[in-house]
Amino acid sequence: MPIDPYDFTGRTVVVTGGARGIGRAIAHAFAAVGADVHVFDRDFGEDMAGAFTLHQIDIADGQSVGQSVATLPKPPSVLVNNAGITRDRSLAKMSDDEWGDVLAVNLTGAFNMLRAVAPAMTQAGYGRIINITSINGMRGKFGQANYAASKAGLIGLTKTAARELGGKGVTVNAVAPGMVMTEMAKELPIEILDRALAETVTGRLATPEEVAACVLFLAGETSGSITGQVLQVDSGQYL
Repeated sequence: MPIDPYDFTGRTVVVTGGARGIGRAIAHAFAAVGADVHVFDRDFGEDMAGAFTLHQIDIADGQSVGQSVATLPKPPSVLVNNAGITRDRSLAKMSDDEWGDVLAVNLTGAFNMLRAVAPAMTQAGYGRIINITSINGMRGKFGQANYAASKAGLIGLTKTAARELGGKGVTVNAVAPGMVMTEMAKELPIEILDRALAETVTGRLATPEEVAACVLFLAGETSGSITGQVLQVDSGQYL
């Protein structure tokens, strides 16, 4: 029988930052193909109740991450490190807290999650880890020294983990969106959206569902020979 790369029936999937935006689209995409989806986030809206198994957690706290992963009914076979925050400010005006908070969630949080799930994956001889980085981690962005540094670090973490875990059946890849038309993005000043749109070669900005589709592909059965890669989903913003 041919392999269905999008059948996740019986698989346990963990999505961080899954309460809104790209993360929520990813959680819904996995649920739609049969996965048992666990969402790790700081806060949840009332409309999330019943859709997934929710875990209120600060992933920057390594001890809490380890405890939460240990309580899952089954070890996850897929981890999507999507959680991220911004505290935009120019270098000269950025505070220690603004720098540290972003690195703690975006990079250390991803490390905490990866470290917590890797032992069970390697023991099982199978796992898929997808880190959501950003094109701004590849090119830099004015006013986003903290965010760009965290996302660049996430690419380095992706490649290192791919080397360390590949021989044990675990692939580690990254997806790098550009500007994505989330509900939050739609509330940005029109001039910011227009600048992002002008950078594209397709004449349109990506949707959360398009990012989710790429994550599903990398988590599927037919992507086992892809690891350590960064897949840009940016409508050609950064070529």
